[in-house]
Amino acid sequence: MKSYDIALIPADGIGPDVVDAAWAVLSKVAAQSGFGLSGTTFPWSCTYYKETGQMMPGDGIETLRSFDAILLGSVGWPAEVPDSVSLHGLLLTIRKAFDQYANMRSHRLLPGVNGPLKATDFDLLCIRENTEGEYSGAGGRVHQGTPSEVVVETSIFTRRGVERILRHGFEQARQRSGRLASVTKSNAQRHSMVFWDEVTRELAAEYSDVEVTSYHVDALAARLIMAPESLDVIVASNLFGDILTDMGAAIQGGLGFAASANINPDRSVPSMFEPVHGSAPDIAHLGIANPIATIWSGAMMLEHLGERPAAGRVMNAIAAATGKGIGATPGKDKTSAITAAVLEALD
Repeated sequence: MKSYDIALIPADGIGPDVVDAAWAVLSKVAAQSGFGLSGTTFPWSCTYYKETGQMMPGDGIETLRSFDAILLGSVGWPAEVPDSVSLHGLLLTIRKAFDQYANMRSHRLLPGVNGPLKATDFDLLCIRENTEGEYSGAGGRVHQGTPSEVVVETSIFTRRGVERILRHGFEQARQRSGRLASVTKSNAQRHSMVFWDEVTRELAAEYSDVEVTSYHVDALAARLIMAPESLDVIVASNLFGDILTDMGAAIQGGLGFAASANINPDRSVPSMFEPVHGSAPDIAHLGIANPIATIWSGAMMLEHLGERPAAGRVMNAIAAATGKGIGATPGKDKTSAITAAVLEALD
C-alpha cells in the first residue's frame, strides 16, 4: 500500500482549527481509497518565536526535506510578532528553500455559494511566479528619514525563472482546455515585461496545441470581473499574480474558499499547500473559521501526490456540503459543522 508522510504546520490564529479539519477529511478519504497518510505536527508559529526567538529551528528545512508534502495553516500574529519576521522566518523561508516557484490557485464558484458576479460557470487556474520578480527583495534606502531619502526596489527577472513558470503554465493548459493567458504590462515596463512577452512567444512555438493570449494586467483584471468564463489558465509574475489571485478569491465568494499550492514541479523536494485567508486573529479560538479553503488545499495536495481520484472525492464532498448551504455563507456555520458535513458527504 502506498503511504505518504505529511508535515503539518498549523501555525497561528485559525490555522490549528482549519488544519485539524482538513486532516480529518484527508485521513478519511485516504482510508477509503486504500493509501496511507501519516502526519507529523510541528509547533512552529509566532508563539514558538516568542518562546525561542525563531519561527522554526535552524534545522527546520532539513527536517521538512524528508516529507512528501507540507500542509500549512496560517502564519502571523502581527500584534505580537511583525509580519516581516513571521513570514520571512517561516512561510517564505520554506518556499525559497524548496524552490516552490509555482504558486497555483484554483478559482470556481462552489454550489450554494453566492459570488458577487452574474457569471457562475467559471473555472480558473491562476499560476503565479513565486520566487523572483517584483518580490525579489533587491533594493534599499539611503538618507533614510531625511528630505533627500532615496528608495530603490528592483524587480529581478531571470530567463530561467520566467521560462520555467511559463512552461508550467503551458503544461497545465495542455491538460485542461488548451488555453493560456499570459499577463504582463509591457506597454509600460519596457524591460522586464517585454522580456516576459518574448519568452511567451518563444515557448508558444513549442506548444502549438495551446492557444495563447497575452494580456496587459489591467485588461485581464477587467476581464476577470466582466467575463471570467472566457479564461482558463492564467500565468503571471509574482506581483501581478498576487493581485489577480485575490481577485479570483473575491469572485469565488471570498478568502474562505481560496486554496493554494506552492509547487516545485520536479518533485525532488516537498511542495507546500495552504489556504490564503491568513491567520484571522479576530476570530481565532471562536470555532467559526471556514475550513473549506484548507480542505481544498488538501485536495490539491492529494492530486499533486498522484491520488487524483481521492482528490476528486474531496472536492465532490466539499461541493455536496456547500450545496446544502453548509459552509457556503461566511460566518454562518461553525468549523465543526462544516467539517462534519464534508465528512458525511464522503460516505
